[in-house]
Amino acid sequence: MKTGEKYFVRIDQKLSGDPVGKSVFDSHIEYVRRLAAETTLYAGGFKGVQGGMLIFKAKNLVDADAMCKGDPIMAGGFYTYKLHEWSLLITSESKKKMTEP
Repeated sequence: MKTGEKYFVRIDQKLSGDPVGKSVFDSHIEYVRRLAAETTLYAGGFKGVQGGMLIFKAKNLVDADAMCKGDPIMAGGFYTYKLHEWSLLITSESKKKMTEP
């Protein structure tokens, strides 16, 4: 990640209702792995909360939303998400550059 780059952030939240079965969860993991092979992507779950977050690159908000909707865990109605466009402002690499002569 570099300062000035634009990413998208997807924050997932479990909907009430049926638990996510193993086959749906496995399909979700495989889908996210395929996305990670195609673009810059960071993904993980929250401790103690049924939800997670993805940070990823996409061409635009429309493409990013389509990538989210294609996830089996979303398409199956188990989770919902909020999608935000995010511009990276500061990184730890920026700190190193700022302190170097």
